[in-house]
Amino acid sequence: MSAIRLLVLGAVRMHGRAHGYQVRNDLEYWGAHEWSHAKPGSIYHALKQMAKQGLLHAHEIAPSTAGGPPRTEYEITDQGTEEYFRLLRDALVTYDQRGDVKTAAVGFVVDLPRAEAVALLKERTLRIEQWRASVLEHYVPEEGPGRLGHIGEIMNMWVHTADSEAEWTRGLIERIEGGAYTFADEGDPFVGVLAPGEENPYATGEPHPGDAR
Repeated sequence: MSAIRLLVLGAVRMHGRAHGYQVRNDLEYWGAHEWSHAKPGSIYHALKQMAKQGLLHAHEIAPSTAGGPPRTEYEITDQGTEEYFRLLRDALVTYDQRGDVKTAAVGFVVDLPRAEAVALLKERTLRIEQWRASVLEHYVPEEGPGRLGHIGEIMNMWVHTADSEAEWTRGLIERIEGGAYTFADEGDPFVGVLAPGEENPYATGEPHPGDAR
């Protein structure tokens, strides 16, 4: 799974309508350029591709009185909304995806109803436990990794990773079940995008041809 699709769809959905530079600005505000492959070229390419696929609707906006090319504003379609939630749900239950996908999913988890978020995270924990059990069919942690030579270190790493992932997931479930955060249909959602004209303290400032479109 690619994190860029989830990130871009989520950013456009938050705005309602947004031009490409706004989406780029939001992703840099979230630090996504540091923990994912969400670079300007990838963001603008994703916007165009998903517009072609019917996930986004592209609105051409007249150029400003100061001149310059027309901007394109993007709006998520019904199909795009379905794809967004499919990606989000898949990312929450899948234990072995890349870190950027997991990070993006946690960032958007409150777009789901609280009960569904908990159910998906419990499914994630179950899958982690099943994966750990499959490793233990070949590796006994109590005997140490050396019994299998240096290859045992790989299985040792897998077990430690499973334990860490399961512990983190259970903690998140406990906090959500305890009433933390505002989920879908519970009230005013968390505002995670910049207000119009608000300066982005995390912007890279690197120009890209797509910024003006």
